[in-house]
Amino acid sequence: MGLLEKLRGEESIEERDIDSQVAHEVLERIEEGARRHISPTRVIFASIAVMLLLATSVFVLTWIVPYDRVSVDVVYRQGGPGHVVLVELDNKGSRTIEDIDLHIRFIDSNGIEVARSIFNRDSLPAHTSIAGDDLELLVEGASVWEDYTIEILLNYEYYGGDRSERWTHDVGGWTMEMFVDKSPYRFL
Repeated sequence: MGLLEKLRGEESIEERDIDSQVAHEVLERIEEGARRHISPTRVIFASIAVMLLLATSVFVLTWIVPYDRVSVDVVYRQGGPGHVVLVELDNKGSRTIEDIDLHIRFIDSNGIEVARSIFNRDSLPAHTSIAGDDLELLVEGASVWEDYTIEILLNYEYYGGDRSERWTHDVGGWTMEMFVDKSPYRFL
């Protein structure tokens, strides 16, 4: 029977019953074949195997394959006496970074540098962070409630390759602002 005949509704009740009976028999055969090969225990073991494969791949990427990733957390505060910029440097990579040079610049709306802080360190081990007095910038006497820009320049060496990152943040509208800057993952 063709499509036009079906649209016209010229199919008999007997033909419909035969078609549904054939379809029902085909589904029963598929179900019997599936029951022979698929069981609840096989489904559970297959699910566990897939989860183990995914967990292993994550472990391999994060611990065995060396990668480089650095983040810088910045906290900006302003008040009556001036401005404070606090920075935390975090080596999220799998190996030590060396020859670290971090510049924190405080720039006014005219592009003039108001203050600068420079932090140098020989090395920072993998999965460690550093913060403290050496990574803060105090700006006294600068006007509050004006627009400023905080610029973070980070240079370091990672197993023979020089890396350089630059992040900027416009501040001044709030008494406190926080930023998290992350370098992209670089697999070696």
